[in-house]
Amino acid sequence: MSPQLQNDDVADRLAHVRWIVGGCGAGKSTVARALAERCGAEVYNGDRAEHSWLARCTPQRHPRLAALRGTAAGGMWEGRTSEQVFRSMASLYGETAGFLAEDLRTGPGDRVVLVDYFGILPRDLVPLLARPEHAVFLLPTPEFREAALRARYADRGRAQATWGGGDPAGMLALRLGRDALWDAEVRRQAEEHGLDVVTVDGTVPVADRVEQLAARFGLGLGGRAEDAPAEARTRLTTCEPHR
Repeated sequence: MSPQLQNDDVADRLAHVRWIVGGCGAGKSTVARALAERCGAEVYNGDRAEHSWLARCTPQRHPRLAALRGTAAGGMWEGRTSEQVFRSMASLYGETAGFLAEDLRTGPGDRVVLVDYFGILPRDLVPLLARPEHAVFLLPTPEFREAALRARYADRGRAQATWGGGDPAGMLALRLGRDALWDAEVRRQAEEHGLDVVTVDGTVPVADRVEQLAARFGLGLGGRAEDAPAEARTRLTTCEPHR
C-alpha cells in the first residue's frame, strides 16, 4: 500500500465497507449478492474492477499487475507450475490493495458496500478495516472448490475465455494447486493478524450464512450499518474457528 494511503485515515473513511473475501470457489459472490438484497447494500465486485486497475497501474509501482496487460487467455498459466503462478500473483505483493482503497473511498459512502473479491491478503486488508469483524475470509474445502470450478468451467466458452486453448483438465489442476497455496497463505496471515477464516464445505445453507454475516457485520435493513452485539460479532468464530 502506498504511504499516502497508510498515512490517511483510510480505515475510518471505509467504515461503511464490509469485506467478503477469501478463496476461489467459496461462494463469495453468491453470499454477497444475497446479503446485499437482504440489507439493501451495494456490492463492489473486485474481479470486475481489476480491468480498470490494469489501465491505471504502472510497471514501476505494480510490476506484476502491469505484466498482465495484453496477456492472452491462458497466458498466465501455460508453461508454468502452480507454484510459479502463485508467486507471480500481484495480490501476493499487495499491488491490488491501493486500488481497492482508492475505488472505495471515492464511491458512495451513504450506505453499506460489500466487497466481493479474491485478491487481497489479511496483511493488506488490516489497514483498511475500522473493525476486525468487518471482514471475513471464506475458504472452501478442496472438495467443495473442485466441484464448484468443474461446474463453472463445464461451459466451454467460459473455459476458453479463461484458459485459451490449453487442456482444460491440466489447467484446472494448475488452478487448484495455485488456489491451495493461496488459501494456506490466507490462513497463515489471518491467524497472525487476528482475522476470521470460515471453512466452506457446503453444509451451511446460503440463507443461514447470510444471516450470520448480517449479524456479524451489524447490518440492518435499507443498507444501514448498526453496532452488532458482541455475541453476533463472534458467532462465526464460535461456530467455525481457524482450521
